[in-house]
Amino acid sequence: MAWQTPSMRHLLVMSLLLLSVFGGANVVTALDVGEQAPDFLLPSTMGDKVSLQQFRGKQLVLLEFYTNDFVPT
Repeated sequence: MAWQTPSMRHLLVMSLLLLSVFGGANVVTALDVGEQAPDFLLPSTMGDKVSLQQFRGKQLVLLEFYTNDFVPT
């Protein structure tokens, strides 16, 4: 059979891995300007749980995402 060659086995394994990774991924859509962010729960630096809902209607929240933290230079 054709799939029994080493290159076809590698292709089959890679295809199954990609399918398992991307097939189970949730689709995330971007928010429009002015649209409310969905609630989330994260650990604080003090070990408590902090949710976005705690601040809704009480104070402004700035969410900042950056990728250069803990990257070797």
